[in-house]
Amino acid sequence: MPRRRTTSSSSSTAPSAPPASSAPRNRTPQPVRVRRRSFGDFVKAFLAFVVLAGLVVGVPFALAVTAGWPFPGGAPSLDWLQREITVTTFLHILTVIVWLAWAQFTACVLVEVKAALSGVGVPGRVPGSGPSQLLARQLVAALLLVGATAASLTPGLSQLGQSLEGNQKPSVAAAQQTPGIFAQQQEQAAATANALAEQAGQAGQAAARADGGASAAHGDTKYYRIQPPEGRHHDSLWEVAERHLGDGRRYKEIFELNKDRVQPDGSRLSEASLIRPGWIMEMPGDARGGELVEMPDAAPNVSEQAQQQISDYAQTGDHAQGSGGGDAQVSLPEQRPAPTPANPATPANPVTPATPVPGTGQEHATPAASPAGDSFGLPEALLAAPLLAAGLLGALGRRRRQAMWQSALGAVGGRRGMEPPTPTGDAQDVQDALLVGADPEGVRLLDRSLRGLAASLTAESRPLPVVYAAWMSGNGDLHLQLAQPAGKPPAPWQQGQDQTFWMLARTDAEGYEEAETAAPYPGLVSLGTMDDSRLLLNLEAVPGIVSLGGTEADRAAVFASVAAELATNGWSDRMTITLVGFGDDLTPLAPNRIRHLDGFEDLFETMSAETRQRRGALGAAGHDSVLTGRTGPAQHTRWAPHLVLLAAQPSDDDALRLAELAADAGRLGIGYLVGTGGTDLPGAAWEMEITGEGRLLAPLLGLELDAQMLPAAQRRAVVELFTDADPGSGSDPEGGPGRPANAPPFLVDISEQGRPAVYARLVGSYEIIGLDTPDGERSALLHEALALLLLHREGVHPRVLSSALWPRGVTPDVRDALLERLRAWLGSDPDGTPRLGTDATGRLTLAKSVVSDLDVLRSLYYEATQGRGVGSRQVRGRLLTDALVLVRGPLLADRPEGRYRWLTHEIVDAQLPLLVADTGLALSEFHLEKNRAEKAIEALTAALRTAPADERLWHELLRATHSTGDPDRLRALAADLVARSGARGVPPRTEALLDELLPTWREGVSAAG
Repeated sequence: MPRRRTTSSSSSTAPSAPPASSAPRNRTPQPVRVRRRSFGDFVKAFLAFVVLAGLVVGVPFALAVTAGWPFPGGAPSLDWLQREITVTTFLHILTVIVWLAWAQFTACVLVEVKAALSGVGVPGRVPGSGPSQLLARQLVAALLLVGATAASLTPGLSQLGQSLEGNQKPSVAAAQQTPGIFAQQQEQAAATANALAEQAGQAGQAAARADGGASAAHGDTKYYRIQPPEGRHHDSLWEVAERHLGDGRRYKEIFELNKDRVQPDGSRLSEASLIRPGWIMEMPGDARGGELVEMPDAAPNVSEQAQQQISDYAQTGDHAQGSGGGDAQVSLPEQRPAPTPANPATPANPVTPATPVPGTGQEHATPAASPAGDSFGLPEALLAAPLLAAGLLGALGRRRRQAMWQSALGAVGGRRGMEPPTPTGDAQDVQDALLVGADPEGVRLLDRSLRGLAASLTAESRPLPVVYAAWMSGNGDLHLQLAQPAGKPPAPWQQGQDQTFWMLARTDAEGYEEAETAAPYPGLVSLGTMDDSRLLLNLEAVPGIVSLGGTEADRAAVFASVAAELATNGWSDRMTITLVGFGDDLTPLAPNRIRHLDGFEDLFETMSAETRQRRGALGAAGHDSVLTGRTGPAQHTRWAPHLVLLAAQPSDDDALRLAELAADAGRLGIGYLVGTGGTDLPGAAWEMEITGEGRLLAPLLGLELDAQMLPAAQRRAVVELFTDADPGSGSDPEGGPGRPANAPPFLVDISEQGRPAVYARLVGSYEIIGLDTPDGERSALLHEALALLLLHREGVHPRVLSSALWPRGVTPDVRDALLERLRAWLGSDPDGTPRLGTDATGRLTLAKSVVSDLDVLRSLYYEATQGRGVGSRQVRGRLLTDALVLVRGPLLADRPEGRYRWLTHEIVDAQLPLLVADTGLALSEFHLEKNRAEKAIEALTAALRTAPADERLWHELLRATHSTGDPDRLRALAADLVARSGARGVPPRTEALLDELLPTWREGVSAAG
């Protein structure tokens, strides 16, 4: 049903108050009062029955008797066209016209009777029958005047001369409906939510007249029913206020009158932009316009069900309660009690976090700062942002690995180091904060849960519901807040506190496997925490603009957090983030996602073109929105979101242009977050404000969050980490002041005089030489703590250590006790210096007398390629041989399951294979210089055991084997290489090398196949 508009007068500025002596202008049109049936009503009904009987039955009977049936007795011949037109012929033609007019009128009567008996909707329009259908409507309505409530809903016979269009256009919420005569049929028709809302509007109209004197005493209560969408344009409180109150900014008054009140479909109004067709809105007393209806306290001529609905709705308002509407935050999901541990016994060393980071389920919390200053330098903004920290940490690791591989493949005529620059200062503090705050498990569960939901809905041939927000509760449950009810969620999802919440328990989320489906809600981004729950707003689904007020610095911190998480999150496939007015330094976080525009004109030009393109693409694909392109047969069409962050406040004209551009953005997968220094932004669907205390306020949404922010200093430090990881970013090529190029962070004295006091073998099985094995259950923790310190010779922050050992949090006394045991276990050097100390920043460091085989391996390779081995061939060969002998397998090969999870944040698993490959290549080159092919093959084969995927080793092995002059051996090696390549096939460069060294290699492969 198309959306109705008021007259131009109702949409203009509200008129000034009239003088007391004059009648009020623009008085709300009043529906006809509900009257008890009188003798005149019965007379009108009888006359209407006589007229209908005469027209519907009498006319065809008279025509059949006098003129005969209009149907010919046989097939007409062509000679009738040549006959003379007589009076009889004219009468026959006139008879046919009368028959057609009767058929049209009868069709109109049937349509009107059907609509009256069903009691739902506007009667269908019979083509070309305006006056006839109007007459049929008046007669049917007069006949039904003796029915339950028809008198209050039917125009008088005096309106017969008015146009049909004017009578079809409704004046209120469902005022055009004519309930049926039978109550059972009426109740069946009211089964749907829209029908219930229609009845509520009817009951309100009838009740508005039942007690006119009392109503006049306190002023009529006006109501409005939210209209269904016209095309893709949805009704909004802003537009309702603009039409009926003269100012769209007065939508807040409508929201305050109706928030948290139960609507006919059982849901509640919790956010000013989350309204649905059929909902009833109580309006301020000065509301004007033809779409309003006044509803007093009684409605005697409507069904008891409708009366009860109106009564219940009226009792939920402030005027009925005599107090505020309540502070219930219906947008915040109800919390389930935390599950009781299977073993209720209290452990000897509890690990209850002292300062948990809420909203992730598996909190990566660490204790609050102790007086000793062990939290020095770690920014709390990142410690309290587990999803953001996990995204940044994962992206940083990928960037460093990519840089190492690019450097390895591009190294020509020299060697490069495997170590990224060691961060210092703010960058080091931020890296530690990321390690402490990150919750990769929470990101993994969120991603699998959302993709699993999409896969389940696809299997059931159901579309994705529109999701406005997601809440990650303190006990690990995930709540999705839907824009409207979407039926029963697929298992294991459950319905939440009402029909607009779907909930997934953490235990059920852990059962999800990887799903091969597109990310359904890639626009979700963390805004902050509220009552131990973390809110993720779906920016691409908001129906319009989201505005953010506050000071420029505070807004920039929120914008930076949003941009950084969107650029690096783990629950999106693809995304475009456009930054306007800020963030030109954020591009290194994700160059393929982030782009920066200079001003609004560039933005408007870019987004206008993209909006048109997306509308056309959706239409061509036959989709209503981007959500339908992420499930089902069109799943390959990703419909990646485009999120615009506009930090610079637009002018009023620019804001209106932007609001027009964003009107249809929700279904196109485009979101807008716009900063403003004031309190109002024209066209903003949701309004938020960031305070100087870090609180994110959205009163109309019922939100007051501890905001997630990325202040300027931390933003610069994060960017520094990413730029330093890129070998082409301009970082110091010499590796820092006073340090040779490509030097490892810790060089071991590899002479006889440098024998360490404590030696740990990490490459292969974990063994420690020089220390007694600790007794008891704490042995595993001590070994893990020592391994972490050995892999970070630059120092480890105590909070990073405790977060690595206890990802779910730990109390200070347990952590401090472990550090004391670790100090006692490592002991002291002969001069009394503890082997576990602290540096100037408070980070834990190991003495030089504590060494690992990885330290020795790095030192040997460095000395062979950049130290003493450069000038002495004999020394280089010995050092490279000794280095390759140290390789006994992968890093910490026998580590127990469930421990050493912090290794997922490290890049040492990529560094070690590259280091071993470089060592094997250097030793192979050393032997081939003297034509010792067998020795070179032996070195390359040893390196391949640790780095089997390194293509460089295979190339050199092919060349060394070719140099032996044994074609059968080369052919066997080629066959082995092809078999290892599997379905992926031989890499192009390897295939080219085989073509050069063994042109017939394909024949051997075919024969083997």
